[in-house]
Amino acid sequence: MRSKKFFGFLLFILFGLILLAGGYFLFSRDRPAPVPVKEKIMGGVTYQRIVRYLPHSMIAHVLVIDKKDRKMQFVVTPSDDVAGGALKARTTSQFLAEFGVQVAINGDGFYPWWSRSLVDYYPHVGESVTPNGFSASYGDRYADGLQDIRPEPTLYISRRNELTFNRPPSKIFHALSGDRMLIQGGDILPDLDDTEIDPRTAIGINQNGRFIYLVVVDGRQPFYSEGATYAELAKLLQNLGVFYGMSLDGGGSSTMVIEGENGEPVILNSPIDSYIPLRERPVANHLGVFIE
Repeated sequence: MRSKKFFGFLLFILFGLILLAGGYFLFSRDRPAPVPVKEKIMGGVTYQRIVRYLPHSMIAHVLVIDKKDRKMQFVVTPSDDVAGGALKARTTSQFLAEFGVQVAINGDGFYPWWSRSLVDYYPHVGESVTPNGFSASYGDRYADGLQDIRPEPTLYISRRNELTFNRPPSKIFHALSGDRMLIQGGDILPDLDDTEIDPRTAIGINQNGRFIYLVVVDGRQPFYSEGATYAELAKLLQNLGVFYGMSLDGGGSSTMVIEGENGEPVILNSPIDSYIPLRERPVANHLGVFIE
């Protein structure tokens, strides 16, 4: 009798494990597998997936770009001829396809924006938006950032492909602002928030500027990836070797895309707009990379 009860208990446990595994499979379907990965995905670009479970689940996607490996050029989304704003809202995938870049991430926060429900949100694709901070593309300064009461840090990209933070050159070519600086001179900035966990996007450079780090952390997806605090994001960048690092717009905007072998956009992370996994949010500007 005891052996039968024990056998039944084992069957119950096995059945429960099967249900859990099946549920997790369905939940994670079509999203990047939560396993560490490191591989060269194109000339000059290495992709790394970092997976952590403590103190909470976190999946980070990292693109390391070696400027000396290939001829490449960085670009910020150009302004559009549109009434009521500086740009037409587009997803990061649409930006990559429209401008023919090989790598793209979302850029600065923007206005107007709201997300009250699945049917009441702004912007839709093509609607007018303006970045929160200073923005420029090919010498055209299309957002001054003066409406933001909290000055944003800015990444400047010269015509010669040199990246600097908060030090504008005499002639501005590309400029992309962000949410806040995370690392300066190799040191994590003090007083970064260590409580609020969200999806994040960040960009950093190493000490001599040869390596560019693009980072997107998935979030708001229970049992998959909750996200990261600013303090955790800064520590992640520091561990990668970032000497200067800045966070960009996060939340539902956080998206990382590359050009696939067939020329179509391939989303590397699991974006979440309106709490729907794999749904991309139309945003204002982006950072793209042309790679020859």
